Amino acid sequence: MNQLNGSLSGLSMQAPIPASRRRRTLRRLARDKWLYLMLLPGVLYFVLFKYAPMWGLLISFQDYQPYLGFGGSDWVGFKHFERLFNDPLFWRLLKNTLVLALYNIVFFFPAPILLALMLNEIRKEGFKRAMQTMIYVPHFVSWVVVVGIAYTFLTTDGGVVNEAIAAIGGEKIGFLTSADWFRSIITLEVMWKETGWGTIIFLAALAGVDPQQYEAARMDGASRLRQLWHVTLPAIRSTIVILFILRLGTFLDTGFEQIFLMINSLNREVGEVFDTYVYTAGITQGQFSFSTAVGLFKSVIGCILVVGANRLARKFGEEGVY
Repeated sequence: MNQLNGSLSGLSMQAPIPASRRRRTLRRLARDKWLYLMLLPGVLYFVLFKYAPMWGLLISFQDYQPYLGFGGSDWVGFKHFERLFNDPLFWRLLKNTLVLALYNIVFFFPAPILLALMLNEIRKEGFKRAMQTMIYVPHFVSWVVVVGIAYTFLTTDGGVVNEAIAAIGGEKIGFLTSADWFRSIITLEVMWKETGWGTIIFLAALAGVDPQQYEAARMDGASRLRQLWHVTLPAIRSTIVILFILRLGTFLDTGFEQIFLMINSLNREVGEVFDTYVYTAGITQGQFSFSTAVGLFKSVIGCILVVGANRLARKFGEEGVY
Protein backbone atom coordinates (compact mmCIF):
# COMPACT_ATOMS: atom_id res chain seq x y z
CA MET A 1 0.00 0.00 0.00
CA ASN A 2 2.80 2.38 0.87
CA GLN A 3 4.42 1.71 -2.50
CA LEU A 4 1.07 2.24 -4.25
CA ASN A 5 0.50 5.51 -2.42
CA GLY A 6 4.03 6.60 -3.25
CA SER A 7 3.56 5.86 -6.95
CA LEU A 8 0.20 7.68 -7.01
CA SER A 9 1.71 10.68 -5.30
CA GLY A 10 4.58 10.58 -7.77
CA LEU A 11 2.13 10.58 -10.69
CA SER A 12 0.20 13.45 -9.15
CA MET A 13 3.40 15.44 -8.80
CA GLN A 14 4.38 14.78 -12.43
CA ALA A 15 0.96 15.63 -13.90
CA PRO A 16 1.43 19.43 -14.03
CA ILE A 17 4.67 19.09 -16.07
CA PRO A 18 3.03 18.79 -19.52
CA ALA A 19 0.88 21.84 -18.77
CA SER A 20 3.97 23.83 -17.84
CA ARG A 21 5.65 22.73 -21.04
CA ARG A 22 2.66 23.91 -23.02
CA ARG A 23 2.80 27.26 -21.25
CA ARG A 24 6.50 27.60 -22.03
CA THR A 25 5.84 26.73 -25.66
CA LEU A 26 3.05 29.29 -25.88
CA ARG A 27 5.29 31.93 -24.28
CA ARG A 28 8.03 31.21 -26.85
CA LEU A 29 5.51 31.41 -29.67
CA ALA A 30 4.21 34.73 -28.36
CA ARG A 31 7.73 36.07 -27.90
CA ASP A 32 8.87 35.06 -31.42
CA LYS A 33 5.54 35.62 -33.18
CA TRP A 34 7.02 37.96 -35.79
CA LEU A 35 9.69 35.44 -36.72
CA TYR A 36 7.05 32.75 -37.22
CA LEU A 37 4.97 35.20 -39.22
CA MET A 38 7.94 35.82 -41.50
CA LEU A 39 8.37 32.05 -41.82
CA LEU A 40 4.73 31.52 -42.82
CA PRO A 41 5.02 32.52 -46.55
CA GLY A 42 7.90 30.10 -47.06
CA VAL A 43 6.04 27.28 -45.33
CA LEU A 44 2.91 27.94 -47.38
CA TYR A 45 4.97 27.96 -50.58
CA PHE A 46 6.43 24.52 -49.90
CA VAL A 47 3.11 23.08 -48.71
CA LEU A 48 1.12 24.35 -51.71
CA PHE A 49 3.67 23.95 -54.51
CA LYS A 50 5.96 21.14 -53.30
CA TYR A 51 4.09 18.80 -50.95
CA ALA A 52 0.48 19.08 -52.10
CA PRO A 53 1.30 18.20 -55.75
CA MET A 54 2.99 14.99 -54.56
CA TRP A 55 -0.50 13.53 -54.36
CA GLY A 56 -0.40 13.48 -58.15
CA LEU A 57 2.40 10.88 -58.11
CA LEU A 58 -0.29 8.27 -57.56
CA ILE A 59 -1.26 8.42 -61.22
CA SER A 60 2.07 6.80 -62.14
CA PHE A 61 0.52 3.58 -60.76
CA GLN A 62 -2.75 4.07 -62.67
CA ASP A 63 -4.04 4.26 -66.21
CA TYR A 64 -5.14 7.78 -65.40
CA GLN A 65 -8.07 9.23 -67.30
CA PRO A 66 -8.82 12.90 -66.56
CA TYR A 67 -12.59 12.47 -66.82
CA LEU A 68 -12.50 9.54 -64.34
CA GLY A 69 -10.15 11.22 -61.85
CA PHE A 70 -8.01 9.54 -59.21
CA GLY A 71 -10.82 7.44 -57.82
CA GLY A 72 -12.19 6.12 -61.11
CA SER A 73 -8.93 5.36 -62.95
CA ASP A 74 -7.70 1.75 -62.97
CA TRP A 75 -4.69 0.77 -60.86
CA VAL A 76 -1.99 -0.95 -62.90
CA GLY A 77 0.91 -1.19 -60.43
CA PHE A 78 4.37 -0.89 -62.00
CA LYS A 79 3.17 -1.19 -65.59
CA HIS A 80 4.44 2.23 -66.65
CA PHE A 81 7.82 1.71 -64.96
CA GLU A 82 8.24 -1.62 -66.77
CA ARG A 83 7.41 0.12 -70.02
CA LEU A 84 9.98 2.83 -69.30
CA PHE A 85 12.81 0.42 -68.45
CA ASN A 86 12.05 -1.87 -71.40
CA ASP A 87 11.90 0.98 -73.90
CA PRO A 88 15.11 1.10 -76.02
CA LEU A 89 14.84 4.90 -75.89
CA PHE A 90 15.34 4.78 -72.09
CA TRP A 91 19.06 4.08 -72.33
CA ARG A 92 19.62 6.92 -74.77
CA LEU A 93 17.69 9.29 -72.51
CA LEU A 94 19.64 8.10 -69.48
CA LYS A 95 22.98 8.51 -71.24
CA ASN A 96 22.18 12.00 -72.53
CA THR A 97 20.86 13.13 -69.15
CA LEU A 98 23.83 11.72 -67.23
CA VAL A 99 26.40 13.25 -69.59
CA LEU A 100 24.81 16.72 -69.37
CA ALA A 101 24.51 16.36 -65.59
CA LEU A 102 28.19 15.42 -65.31
CA TYR A 103 29.13 18.39 -67.50
CA ASN A 104 27.27 20.64 -65.06
CA ILE A 105 28.93 19.07 -62.02
CA VAL A 106 32.45 19.13 -63.44
CA PHE A 107 32.40 22.53 -65.16
CA PHE A 108 29.53 24.58 -63.73
CA PHE A 109 29.59 23.69 -60.03
CA PRO A 110 33.21 24.87 -59.40
CA ALA A 111 32.70 28.07 -61.46
CA PRO A 112 30.86 30.10 -58.75
CA ILE A 113 33.47 29.05 -56.19
CA LEU A 114 36.36 30.24 -58.34
CA LEU A 115 34.55 33.46 -59.24
CA ALA A 116 33.72 34.14 -55.58
CA LEU A 117 37.37 33.62 -54.63
CA MET A 118 38.46 36.10 -57.30
CA LEU A 119 35.86 38.67 -56.23
CA ASN A 120 36.96 38.26 -52.63
CA GLU A 121 40.48 39.33 -53.60
CA ILE A 122 39.25 42.70 -54.92
CA ARG A 123 40.04 45.37 -52.34
CA LYS A 124 38.24 48.38 -53.89
CA GLU A 125 34.66 48.04 -52.65
CA GLY A 126 33.13 50.21 -55.38
CA PHE A 127 34.68 48.18 -58.17
CA LYS A 128 33.81 44.95 -56.38
CA ARG A 129 30.12 45.88 -56.08
CA ALA A 130 29.98 46.97 -59.72
CA MET A 131 31.44 43.63 -60.79
CA GLN A 132 28.97 41.73 -58.62
CA THR A 133 26.05 43.61 -60.15
CA MET A 134 27.28 42.88 -63.66
CA ILE A 135 27.65 39.15 -63.11
CA TYR A 136 24.25 38.89 -61.35
CA VAL A 137 22.34 40.35 -64.32
CA PRO A 138 22.37 37.24 -66.59
CA HIS A 139 20.45 35.28 -63.94
CA PHE A 140 17.39 37.47 -64.57
CA VAL A 141 17.53 36.97 -68.35
CA SER A 142 15.05 34.36 -69.62
CA TRP A 143 16.27 31.27 -71.44
CA VAL A 144 14.50 32.48 -74.58
CA VAL A 145 16.78 35.54 -74.63
CA VAL A 146 19.87 33.47 -73.78
CA VAL A 147 19.18 31.05 -76.63
CA GLY A 148 18.52 34.01 -78.93
CA ILE A 149 21.92 35.47 -78.02
CA ALA A 150 23.56 32.10 -78.65
CA TYR A 151 21.84 31.89 -82.03
CA THR A 152 23.05 35.37 -82.95
CA PHE A 153 26.63 34.45 -82.12
CA LEU A 154 26.76 30.89 -83.45
CA THR A 155 24.51 30.67 -86.51
CA THR A 156 26.20 30.04 -89.85
CA ASP A 157 24.01 32.72 -91.45
CA GLY A 158 25.77 35.87 -90.26
CA GLY A 159 26.71 34.67 -86.77
CA VAL A 160 29.47 36.70 -85.11
CA VAL A 161 31.65 33.67 -84.34
CA ASN A 162 31.33 32.11 -87.78
CA GLU A 163 31.93 35.45 -89.49
CA ALA A 164 35.14 35.81 -87.48
CA ILE A 165 36.19 32.29 -88.46
CA ALA A 166 35.48 33.04 -92.12
CA ALA A 167 37.41 36.33 -91.87
CA ILE A 168 40.61 34.51 -90.91
CA GLY A 169 40.19 31.99 -93.71
CA GLY A 170 38.48 29.18 -91.81
CA GLU A 171 35.36 27.20 -92.65
CA LYS A 172 32.12 28.01 -90.90
CA ILE A 173 31.00 25.55 -88.22
CA GLY A 174 27.39 24.49 -87.69
CA PHE A 175 27.43 24.88 -83.91
CA LEU A 176 23.64 24.86 -83.56
CA THR A 177 23.09 21.75 -85.69
CA SER A 178 26.13 19.73 -84.63
CA ALA A 179 25.71 16.86 -82.16
CA ASP A 180 29.37 17.24 -81.18
CA TRP A 181 28.93 20.85 -80.01
CA PHE A 182 25.49 20.55 -78.38
CA ARG A 183 26.55 19.57 -74.85
CA SER A 184 29.36 22.09 -74.71
CA ILE A 185 27.05 24.92 -75.80
CA ILE A 186 24.40 23.91 -73.25
CA THR A 187 27.00 23.92 -70.45
CA LEU A 188 28.49 27.26 -71.51
CA GLU A 189 25.04 28.85 -71.57
CA VAL A 190 24.33 27.60 -68.03
CA MET A 191 27.70 28.89 -66.83
CA TRP A 192 27.17 32.32 -68.39
CA LYS A 193 23.67 32.67 -66.95
CA GLU A 194 24.02 31.22 -63.44
CA THR A 195 27.67 31.45 -62.35
CA GLY A 196 27.40 35.01 -61.06
CA TRP A 197 24.21 34.29 -59.12
CA GLY A 198 25.83 31.20 -57.59
CA THR A 199 28.57 33.30 -56.01
CA ILE A 200 26.17 34.91 -53.50
CA ILE A 201 26.29 32.09 -50.95
CA PHE A 202 30.04 31.62 -51.31
CA LEU A 203 30.71 35.35 -50.88
CA ALA A 204 28.57 35.31 -47.73
CA ALA A 205 30.64 32.38 -46.43
CA LEU A 206 33.88 34.19 -47.28
CA ALA A 207 32.69 37.25 -45.37
CA GLY A 208 32.59 35.13 -42.22
CA VAL A 209 36.25 34.12 -42.35
CA ASP A 210 38.16 35.51 -39.35
CA PRO A 211 40.64 38.19 -40.58
CA GLN A 212 43.03 37.21 -37.79
CA GLN A 213 43.65 33.92 -39.59
CA TYR A 214 44.95 35.85 -42.61
CA GLU A 215 47.11 38.01 -40.36
CA ALA A 216 48.60 34.92 -38.71
CA ALA A 217 49.26 33.36 -42.11
CA ARG A 218 51.00 36.53 -43.35
CA MET A 219 53.16 36.61 -40.24
CA ASP A 220 54.20 33.04 -41.01
CA GLY A 221 55.25 34.17 -44.48
CA ALA A 222 52.33 32.69 -46.43
CA SER A 223 51.77 34.10 -49.90
CA ARG A 224 48.30 35.05 -51.19
CA LEU A 225 48.02 31.66 -52.87
CA ARG A 226 49.01 29.87 -49.65
CA GLN A 227 46.44 31.91 -47.70
CA LEU A 228 43.81 30.93 -50.23
CA TRP A 229 44.69 27.24 -49.95
CA HIS A 230 45.19 26.97 -46.19
CA VAL A 231 42.76 29.58 -44.83
CA THR A 232 40.04 30.50 -47.32
CA LEU A 233 39.14 27.12 -48.78
CA PRO A 234 39.03 25.26 -45.42
CA ALA A 235 36.78 28.05 -44.06
CA ILE A 236 34.15 27.55 -46.77
CA ARG A 237 34.57 23.77 -47.15
CA SER A 238 31.37 22.96 -45.24
CA THR A 239 29.40 25.37 -47.45
CA ILE A 240 30.81 23.73 -50.58
CA VAL A 241 29.89 20.26 -49.30
CA ILE A 242 26.31 21.25 -48.41
CA LEU A 243 25.71 22.91 -51.78
CA PHE A 244 27.22 19.94 -53.57
CA ILE A 245 24.84 17.57 -51.76
CA LEU A 246 21.88 19.78 -52.63
CA ARG A 247 23.09 19.93 -56.22
CA LEU A 248 23.01 16.15 -56.41
CA GLY A 249 19.32 16.29 -55.51
CA THR A 250 18.66 17.88 -58.90
CA PHE A 251 21.36 15.87 -60.68
CA LEU A 252 19.01 14.61 -63.41
CA ASP A 253 17.26 17.98 -63.82
CA THR A 254 19.08 19.26 -66.87
CA GLY A 255 16.56 22.04 -67.55
CA PHE A 256 13.62 21.67 -69.89
CA GLU A 257 13.27 25.15 -71.34
CA GLN A 258 16.88 25.62 -72.40
CA ILE A 259 17.23 22.20 -74.04
CA PHE A 260 13.79 22.39 -75.64
CA LEU A 261 14.80 25.67 -77.32
CA MET A 262 18.21 24.37 -78.42
CA ILE A 263 17.20 20.94 -79.66
CA ASN A 264 16.48 20.20 -83.34
CA SER A 265 16.30 17.21 -85.63
CA LEU A 266 20.07 17.21 -86.24
CA ASN A 267 21.20 17.16 -82.60
CA ARG A 268 18.24 15.29 -81.06
CA GLU A 269 20.32 12.11 -80.80
CA VAL A 270 22.41 13.70 -78.01
CA GLY A 271 19.94 16.38 -76.90
CA GLU A 272 16.83 14.37 -75.97
CA VAL A 273 16.72 14.06 -72.15
CA PHE A 274 14.13 12.99 -69.59
CA ASP A 275 12.78 16.53 -69.21
CA THR A 276 11.99 16.95 -72.90
CA TYR A 277 10.72 13.37 -73.14
CA VAL A 278 8.27 14.00 -70.29
CA TYR A 279 6.93 17.01 -72.17
CA THR A 280 6.58 15.05 -75.41
CA ALA A 281 4.91 12.03 -73.80
CA GLY A 282 2.87 13.83 -71.18
CA ILE A 283 1.73 17.06 -72.81
CA THR A 284 1.74 16.52 -76.55
CA GLN A 285 0.71 12.84 -76.45
CA GLY A 286 -1.47 12.89 -73.31
CA GLN A 287 0.32 9.98 -71.59
CA PHE A 288 -0.06 11.45 -68.11
CA SER A 289 0.60 8.29 -66.11
CA PHE A 290 3.68 7.32 -68.11
CA SER A 291 5.24 10.79 -67.95
CA THR A 292 4.57 10.90 -64.19
CA ALA A 293 6.38 7.58 -63.83
CA VAL A 294 9.38 9.07 -65.63
CA GLY A 295 9.35 12.09 -63.29
CA LEU A 296 9.06 9.84 -60.22
CA PHE A 297 12.04 7.81 -61.43
CA LYS A 298 14.11 10.99 -61.60
CA SER A 299 13.01 12.06 -58.12
CA VAL A 300 13.92 8.68 -56.59
CA ILE A 301 17.40 8.81 -58.13
CA GLY A 302 17.88 12.35 -56.80
CA CYS A 303 16.78 11.28 -53.31
CA ILE A 304 19.20 8.33 -53.33
CA LEU A 305 22.08 10.59 -54.41
CA VAL A 306 21.33 13.13 -51.65
CA VAL A 307 21.11 10.48 -48.91
CA GLY A 308 24.26 8.74 -50.13
CA ALA A 309 26.27 11.95 -50.47
CA ASN A 310 25.11 13.16 -47.06
CA ARG A 311 26.21 9.92 -45.37
CA LEU A 312 29.55 10.06 -47.16
CA ALA A 313 30.06 13.66 -46.06
CA ARG A 314 29.29 12.83 -42.42
CA LYS A 315 31.64 9.86 -42.62
CA PHE A 316 34.47 12.24 -43.54
CA GLY A 317 33.66 14.60 -40.69
CA GLU A 318 31.46 17.18 -42.44
CA GLU A 319 28.10 18.29 -41.07
CA GLY A 320 26.06 17.40 -44.14
CA VAL A 321 22.52 18.59 -44.80
CA TYR A 322 20.90 16.70 -41.94
